[in-house]
Amino acid sequence: MAPILQELAEEYKGRVIIKIIEVYDERELTRINRIRLIPTQIFFDGKNREVFRHEGFMAKEQIKKVFEKMGVHPVRK
Repeated sequence: MAPILQELAEEYKGRVIIKIIEVYDERELTRINRIRLIPTQIFFDGKNREVFRHEGFMAKEQIKKVFEKMGVHPVRK
């Protein structure tokens, strides 16, 4: 997932914050976010409310569809 998330971070720079939680190093964040499976993708709105969660691999295009439903679009070049 890391390469996909890095690509998306660049494509959506300034529009989304992509945070990778290393579950073994960041146990408190893992607990707070109720991460039970690796990988887990959690999408938050601008008020830090969870709006979507997916457990397991998630393709880049699937993530982009969630962003679109949230009203977030890539940076135009």
